Amino acid sequence: MRRLLEDSANQRNTKIWDVLFETLRKQYQVGNEKLYLKQKYDTVSLFNTTSRMFSIMVHYDSIDALPDKKGRVKMVYRKVNAELLNTIRPNLYNGGVFLISKQKYPEAYIMLDQYLATASQPMFKGYNYGEKDKNIPTVSYWAMYCGYKMNDTTKVLRHAPLALQDSLHHEMAMQYLSETYMLMKDTSNYVRTLKKGFEQYPRTTFFYSHLVDFYSHNRQWDRALDLTNRALDVDKTQKMYHITKSSLLLNLGKYKECFDICDSLLQVDDSLPEAYLNAGLAKFNAGVTIEKQSVKSNRSKKDILKLYQEALPYLQTYRKLCPEKLDVWGLPLYTIYLSLNMGKEFDEIDRLIKK
Repeated sequence: MRRLLEDSANQRNTKIWDVLFETLRKQYQVGNEKLYLKQKYDTVSLFNTTSRMFSIMVHYDSIDALPDKKGRVKMVYRKVNAELLNTIRPNLYNGGVFLISKQKYPEAYIMLDQYLATASQPMFKGYNYGEKDKNIPTVSYWAMYCGYKMNDTTKVLRHAPLALQDSLHHEMAMQYLSETYMLMKDTSNYVRTLKKGFEQYPRTTFFYSHLVDFYSHNRQWDRALDLTNRALDVDKTQKMYHITKSSLLLNLGKYKECFDICDSLLQVDDSLPEAYLNAGLAKFNAGVTIEKQSVKSNRSKKDILKLYQEALPYLQTYRKLCPEKLDVWGLPLYTIYLSLNMGKEFDEIDRLIKK
């Protein structure tokens, strides 16, 4: 039947459409009855039949709406087909969600998109889905989710406006939208979405972490620090915020403030590698800063060695916790061992670095 309909001469042949419609109706009825009677039947087949019915009947409706040779429009099937499709329309939503659970995102998207398309199709104008169907934002979210999983930015952006009206999934929709902008390399909208997400969900680490990463990557340390302080105002118990603040202060050369934060963290939890690292680097960098000064006195040399000695236990502990990160702890410990005349330790780390 479908091959016959591919011939434009048969497009308005109602007998062919009648046979095709009846075949699909029977397929649907058989499947629906088996499921109702709890007989063995492939649920996906019922959903696929529903999808085909929508695809074919909506296509025919567009042909049925064309004027004849005399300019007359006779809608033969619209009312009865619209009534039938309206009753089975929920299966498009259910089928889409079911296929998502099976990670069949392209197939799921087709059904969800069909469901949403009915809101603007002339065939269903009388049902006023756009205003009356409260599921549209949620279905839009799942369609957006499918687009996200397929890395299809066009599909994500197509459904984002309505998806963002779904209060239950709004936060996740914002996350998917921001990642889509990042994939598109649309920096302006990426940052704008992250900022908006952080304002609305300040306790969610996603928006904060991505935004602070963006600022840090662009060496906008002051903006990153301001954001972190705002995050801490909301939740002072979040250790990640404190550790991030210490890292930012380290990059800003505020070594004492950095060390004080790390020291406070370690008094509460002595298992934080980043706190040991930043505490050690704060002392180490302070010593390096003095050492780089053009004029050195005996006192300054003593101050440098004292800072290196204070940095040492923190960096050694970090090394024990993260032995694989030679590129992080290697050079500071190399410099400290050399400056403190720790020959045995220096030789060992010298060999590691030269490997």
